[in-house]
Amino acid sequence: MLTRAITGFFFVLVMLGAVLTGAYAFSGFFIVLGLLCTDEFYRLLGHDAGTRPHRWLGLLAGLTFFGSWAATFLWQTPGFYLLLGVPVFSLIFITELYLKNRQPFMAIGYTFLGLVYAFLPFVFFFSLGFLTGEYRYAVPLGFLIMLWSNDTGAYLAGRSFGKHHLFERHSPKKTWEGFAGGVLLAIVASLVLAHFFQEIASWQWLGCALIISVIGTFGDLTESMLKRSLNVKDSGSLLPGHGGLLDRFDGLLLAAPLVYVFLRLSLL
Repeated sequence: MLTRAITGFFFVLVMLGAVLTGAYAFSGFFIVLGLLCTDEFYRLLGHDAGTRPHRWLGLLAGLTFFGSWAATFLWQTPGFYLLLGVPVFSLIFITELYLKNRQPFMAIGYTFLGLVYAFLPFVFFFSLGFLTGEYRYAVPLGFLIMLWSNDTGAYLAGRSFGKHHLFERHSPKKTWEGFAGGVLLAIVASLVLAHFFQEIASWQWLGCALIISVIGTFGDLTESMLKRSLNVKDSGSLLPGHGGLLDRFDGLLLAAPLVYVFLRLSLL
């Protein structure tokens, strides 16, 4: 328990530092985090040599795309630089021609699934910092605070009052009471954020809280489903006491794209 608390404390400090110290630190940190989560996903699925993802090509494709996307905000580079990733995407298919995998399209599919599931959400999260074109930390910071509030509320309410299982087949410990506690604390956090940060309206903060708490819970269940299908307890061992990075960011993976879409549409 002590190891878990210490790891969580320092990891939160590092994340807050990355968000608060400017656009370059924010960009670099979440590019690396996205790559590490994708690599963790590939390693989880890489036990079967016949369907092993193209790990290095997948990471190169993600780095090329994310790097080009970040450069459009940091240095106002032309958007067509995003097309630099296209040759790498092609290589994923071409490379498979020279291998002797018994299920080549499984390997190709897992490679692209890693990019969609474990990498692309961090691109959306990164984009929350540049909703107005210039870097502003309020929205990504608020996202993390609401995500952590939801996790904390769900844990406390579930432990104190949890009796009715939410989705026992994939996560036996989750309860409806915990879910309600998570939603409630995320809403409270959104109201506090709306008071201190006016980058978006109060109703938009509230909408973000609902998306993060509801869709983030589905993200948690989805990651649990992944681990159960692979018969593993944790997605990795990078964070002592917490497991892997996917275990810590499972809520973000599904919620970040929807929060970004919600805010972009509501800001039109």
